[in-house]
Amino acid sequence: MLRRILTYASESGDIPVPITIDTPRQGERNWSCTYEIGWPDEPRRHTMYGIDATQAMLIALKIVGAEIYTSDLHRSGRLRWLEAGDGYGYPVPKGLRDLLVGSDAEQDG
Repeated sequence: MLRRILTYASESGDIPVPITIDTPRQGERNWSCTYEIGWPDEPRRHTMYGIDATQAMLIALKIVGAEIYTSDLHRSGRLRWLEAGDGYGYPVPKGLRDLLVGSDAEQDG
């Protein structure tokens, strides 16, 4: 299992936003990879599928990045991983690359 904790700087103090990505699992026809984002208002858990373990994991990573970069918490400018405004370390689908900030924009742009 992969785990990273982002931090949301709310008016009442820092709130952890944990992200977990499970190890891909082989099914009968494909592989699955489940992730969870512990959003403060409503945690989200989804499963992504791929032809092999690598594809399932890459899809899950990109969807996590997409959810982060399109979230209200990101738009507020109060969500961070290491440094505010330096990105979160997740890839995003091509159509969202214009949303990347900091190190994410430098590495994926």
